[in-house]
Amino acid sequence: MPYRLSSTLIFCFCIILCRNSRGQSPATVHGGEIIYHVFERSFYDSNGDQIGDLNGLREKLGYLQSLGVNAILMVPIYESDFYHNYFAKNFEKIDPTLGSMSDYIRLVRAVHRRGMKIYMDMETQYVTGKHLWFRDAYRNPGSKYSHYLVWDDSAHTRPEPALYNIGKLHSYDGSVHRVATVNLYSKKVLAYNIRLFSYWADPNHDGKFDDGVDGFRLDHMMDNLDGKGILTNLFHRFWTPLIQAVKKVNPGIIFFAEQANWNSFGFGYLSRGSVDRVFDFRLRMAIASFNKAAIEAAADTSLEMTPRGKQQVVFIENHDLPRFASVVGKSLPKEEIGGAFNLLIGGIPSIYYGQELGMFGGFERYGNTDGNDIPKREAFEWYKSDTGKGMAIWYKNSGPWWDHTNLIPNDGISLEEEKNKPGSLWTFYHNLIRIRQSQPALWKGSYQPLPNDNDSVYSFIRTWGKQEDIVVINLSGESQEVSVNCGHCRYRPHRLQSLYGRQHPLVNGNKFTVRLPGFAINLWKVE
Repeated sequence: MPYRLSSTLIFCFCIILCRNSRGQSPATVHGGEIIYHVFERSFYDSNGDQIGDLNGLREKLGYLQSLGVNAILMVPIYESDFYHNYFAKNFEKIDPTLGSMSDYIRLVRAVHRRGMKIYMDMETQYVTGKHLWFRDAYRNPGSKYSHYLVWDDSAHTRPEPALYNIGKLHSYDGSVHRVATVNLYSKKVLAYNIRLFSYWADPNHDGKFDDGVDGFRLDHMMDNLDGKGILTNLFHRFWTPLIQAVKKVNPGIIFFAEQANWNSFGFGYLSRGSVDRVFDFRLRMAIASFNKAAIEAAADTSLEMTPRGKQQVVFIENHDLPRFASVVGKSLPKEEIGGAFNLLIGGIPSIYYGQELGMFGGFERYGNTDGNDIPKREAFEWYKSDTGKGMAIWYKNSGPWWDHTNLIPNDGISLEEEKNKPGSLWTFYHNLIRIRQSQPALWKGSYQPLPNDNDSVYSFIRTWGKQEDIVVINLSGESQEVSVNCGHCRYRPHRLQSLYGRQHPLVNGNKFTVRLPGFAINLWKVE
């Protein structure tokens, strides 16, 4: 398999684009899609160098299926000067510490053979100083890549900084690298991106897509890049043409937007940016607050107003946010409530690697370095000793993030300590995922809040056809009695069959009452 976009590859791409292939992705997800968001460098090491890699991810597909997830979202795998692989120095080459192109193809095909999906994270708005476009055009206005980057002077000595006006970024290993903004107005840049994305969608150009990703996450997608007023109207000028062109190669490809403004619901991305999904940051923040009014306001807006055919990705953790266990102070009942909202309220659930274990970590202030983010990207804890085959401790002995690591032996947070253990967080996720996948109302039904008379209790209903499932969650640590109005139920609840939880409600007409212990989660099927 080629590593670079050769002239032959470009020629083949043109043929593919012209034929308007009707092929679809080979991955067929049974039940609802549940994404596992993995930081592959920290997941599983296959060759003993303590760096998680593509082969390690492939070796652990069985684990992911045992948990119940059926889709994988990777952080970038292209070559970069940074451990997180954002800010590329070569979009066309896989980071050799993660593996080779053949390793990547084996991974993707293995994922598809299992009926799973795989998504790739892409950020092509910025490059490092080692990227060809930068190296060739720096102090060289006559370069053929002269207009591939945004320059602040005619002599090309001052490249436009990247997001947050970062011109140089300090890495955790002490190195410092330049970063610059790509000129998304350039027609050549757009054409390059179309070729690049189309290649990852179908590397061997056969229209079968068994070797291609099922979609792309667009990191830091913006209509007005970084709010600077330099690159504006990008939904129309760059993103929509890119997405439409790649969908001609594979009509089944899915595009996710990470909206740069985490306080937005992302509706503009769905209506004007042509993406299929956005990440529901507002709902995540509301869930973390344990405030009923905030959760209801966010859920009502995002889940009920998302355009038909578009989707919200519901999550409580990702690689940029503090782990949920840290947010709630390592409270297992609160971690379970976060997981229940994550899996049951609607949209497409995304679980961040280690979330199912209750891994701990957040943003720490260790100075001007990307090492600040390592605590929320630590090695997946496979063993109770936090040592052993496959542990991806690539950051060992590298700085204060290691001196204050959250990997603590025998603390109850590891797969070895939690798998199949009654009462563990892993067992909670495993069981709730299976319940969700068995109930069409929970993975493809509509969402609607159910009114109740208690400010500490959240209740909602998921409806699909004749099936209705009701979820009631006590957001407080105190016992609560609640009366739930089921007037919005399509069918009068003669009986509520318990799917999860131990409480038995008393049904009276269109209402039911129940007493809930602190932080109780109950799921009933309406009969």
